[in-house]
Amino acid sequence: MKNALIDDYAPEYDVASRHHVDVRATPEVVYDAARRLDLSRSGLIRTLFRLRGLPTRRLNLEGFLKMGFVLLDEKPQQELLLGLIGRFWTPTGHLQRFEPAAFRPFDQPGFAKATWTFYIDPQPDGIVRLSTETRVQCTDAASLRRFRRYWRIVGPFSGLIRKEMLRVIKQEAEG
Repeated sequence: MKNALIDDYAPEYDVASRHHVDVRATPEVVYDAARRLDLSRSGLIRTLFRLRGLPTRRLNLEGFLKMGFVLLDEKPQQELLLGLIGRFWTPTGHLQRFEPAAFRPFDQPGFAKATWTFYIDPQPDGIVRLSTETRVQCTDAASLRRFRRYWRIVGPFSGLIRKEMLRVIKQEAEG
């Protein structure tokens, strides 16, 4: 990812998860499909969200924003960046409300900051590489230990969700 917003908002991180898919569509179509993403169409994602105790309706950008995600920044037709601050390892997540400008400097002990991006990279053969990356930075050593224990269990399922998201976007963009 060249000149990615995620590098500006989360240049340092403790954990990262990256996935990508090649899509046969224009960058505009892929970006629009990513922005309109509706994960409630996926039985796998509804099941995984239900197991975590998360809402399974309105699994789209608007729903994620109501859940506590914040639209940190975007470059239309290229990148969409969301952020989340909380104690993800707890049952409720202790999600914090914040303005985008407060994300970078946030350093209150006991929390983790997560960024989640969709990045569109046109390839020379008319293919668009759609990538998603999640980065997590913990604000102190104790939070990092807690998050790593949590991530050992949740990380593989989070990866499944990211892969399914890419599949849904690809299907929408190519359909």
